Amino acid sequence: MKVKDADILIVPGYTNSGPEHWQTRWQSKLSTARRVEQTEWTKPVREDWTASVARAVNEAERPVVIVAHSLGVAAAVQAVPQFQKAVAGAFFVAPPDVANPEIRPRHLMTFGPYSREPLPFPSIVIASRNDPFCAFEVAEDIAAAWGSLFIDAGEAGHLNADSGFGPWPEGSMTFARFLTELKEP
Repeated sequence: MKVKDADILIVPGYTNSGPEHWQTRWQSKLSTARRVEQTEWTKPVREDWTASVARAVNEAERPVVIVAHSLGVAAAVQAVPQFQKAVAGAFFVAPPDVANPEIRPRHLMTFGPYSREPLPFPSIVIASRNDPFCAFEVAEDIAAAWGSLFIDAGEAGHLNADSGFGPWPEGSMTFARFLTELKEP
């Protein structure tokens, strides 16, 4: 699949992705990418966030490829039962451990627990060994349950601009390779 053949949905996490974040950079470079907007970025409500993701998927005109980061991963996964159109694939980066009672802010736990069912589309989960929002082993376990290809990003923090992942060329290359392997659903 090529970029022009897909609706690429950028699904940011808590507080949105700022101008230096790799998601924002990718959105500006990928001609068919658009951001799934949330009404409230700093006080996320699971039902609202999942409805926004489902609406974006269901309104797409081309096959959908989801590119989610952090709480955006949780919103996308929780929205799957609401999808009325098939998704070609999902690229999930730094999923938070939404079942961890130590997670802050605490209302992020309302996005858990994750489904343990395999996802109905190909997916990749990229996780860091020192992500403050999810233990590496938890991310690895989540990816296995979903049937996702799991990629170890090493010690990369939360894989966001604050961790030094603004341009993130390695992620871009991994996404490009993933996209070429996807088939139209």
